Amino acid sequence: MTLKGRHWVMLWLALFLLVAAAVQVRQTSAFRTARRLSTLRQERATLEARQADLERRIRDASSRPVLGRKAQEDLHLHFPRDSEQAPLPFPGAAGTR
Repeated sequence: MTLKGRHWVMLWLALFLLVAAAVQVRQTSAFRTARRLSTLRQERATLEARQADLERRIRDASSRPVLGRKAQEDLHLHFPRDSEQAPLPFPGAAGTR
């Protein structure tokens, strides 16, 4: 049995439809991936901004003025006056003098 003209037309049409469907699926997947990538980039930028803010807040909270004020208010400590400071001898320095 040989293929007649109409069979060849139907075969080429089916092949064209398969290729067109494959292209459509691939492009849909690419658009979905691009959208997801855009969302992830925005999320990353947001997280980097939050990280920078948290690092700044940590630096501010661990600064000497803030820690000193907290020690004075919460722990009732004070900065030593000159008369309250005592030099501590270094263990190896006693025999060398």
